[in-house]
Amino acid sequence: MASPSRGRGGAGGDPGVESPPQRKEIYTYDAPWTVFSLAWSNRIEQSSQFRLAIGSYIEQYNNTVQILKTRYQLQPNSEYPTMQIYSACEIEHPYPCTKILWSPEGGHKGPGAPGPSAGNFGGRDLLATTGDYLRLWSVADDETAGNGALSHKREALLINNNRNSEYCSPLTSFDWNEYDPSMIVTSSIDTTCTVWDVRRQVVKTQVIAHDKEVFDLAFSRGTDVFASVGADGSVRLFDLRSLEHSTIIFETPKLEPLLRLEWNKQDPNYLATFKVDSQSTIVLDIRVPCQPVTVLGGHAGCVNAVAWAPHSSCHVCTAADDGHALIWDLSQMSKRPVEDPILAYNAEGEVNNLVWSASQPDWVSIAFADKLQILRV
Repeated sequence: MASPSRGRGGAGGDPGVESPPQRKEIYTYDAPWTVFSLAWSNRIEQSSQFRLAIGSYIEQYNNTVQILKTRYQLQPNSEYPTMQIYSACEIEHPYPCTKILWSPEGGHKGPGAPGPSAGNFGGRDLLATTGDYLRLWSVADDETAGNGALSHKREALLINNNRNSEYCSPLTSFDWNEYDPSMIVTSSIDTTCTVWDVRRQVVKTQVIAHDKEVFDLAFSRGTDVFASVGADGSVRLFDLRSLEHSTIIFETPKLEPLLRLEWNKQDPNYLATFKVDSQSTIVLDIRVPCQPVTVLGGHAGCVNAVAWAPHSSCHVCTAADDGHALIWDLSQMSKRPVEDPILAYNAEGEVNNLVWSASQPDWVSIAFADKLQILRV
């Protein structure tokens, strides 16, 4: 990865401004609060190289989601323009977002794209957030404000009508199906996973997924299979065609809680997860249940995030409280232990979150303290 020095411009931006040669780059955005949740838009824009959403972590009711864009500005005595990240839109959000995702369609439906056009809200870019409820938002260019600003609109507030309780159970995470963008699955502390049809804004089905709180879930490639992890220390596999049963493919030895789960979309035989307050990441092969195929160390602090490379089946990135983001090559993991990462980046604080851009796989974003950083890898 890049060194900690700030990089100069890159591809995209103003077509009338010459871009510098590609090189290792880092760009930093300073937020007015601690950054926790983040997501890359799948939409490709001409006016901005990137569009991201970041969510605040403030221990009170009023929180914020910012939509960030980039622009190039020519600095005095500089040969090339410098890319700057700015807030194009702010959304008031109750409680901190546990997760943000943009529509897999990127707000438009390309030729031959699978699934219904749930992401196309009149050309607006659709995103979803979880916290107390599942919310859908759309953003679009703000023609009146100009200057690259965006306007936002809340499209839906989706509340699971659990008639057994007068309270809502907070949602811990969700995933948006890439092959059927009308489908979102949410996880909750009430032990359930709920499948939503976001186009019709109704619950399709709900399952009691774990014995304790469900902390995270992820779809496999396709529309039918997802996996979840939770406080009971298990990884469970679900098939939407047959929800009467689930398959436990892994349990931690002492049933320690598992916090996050990421599915390898290039090779769906592999999952990555990690325990609460653990310095290592567990890689699982669903064809060989119960036993990790490898365990990635390398961190001197608790792991907080893991992301598979969207364009490679054997690369994964982990980030932790030690301030390190590490990229690992797993191509030989079936033959020998994976002991060292192939790339390392040292942030200036504990890394809270990490997302690898699916639409622009040369870029990874990390969040630490009140900063978002975009790294070219």
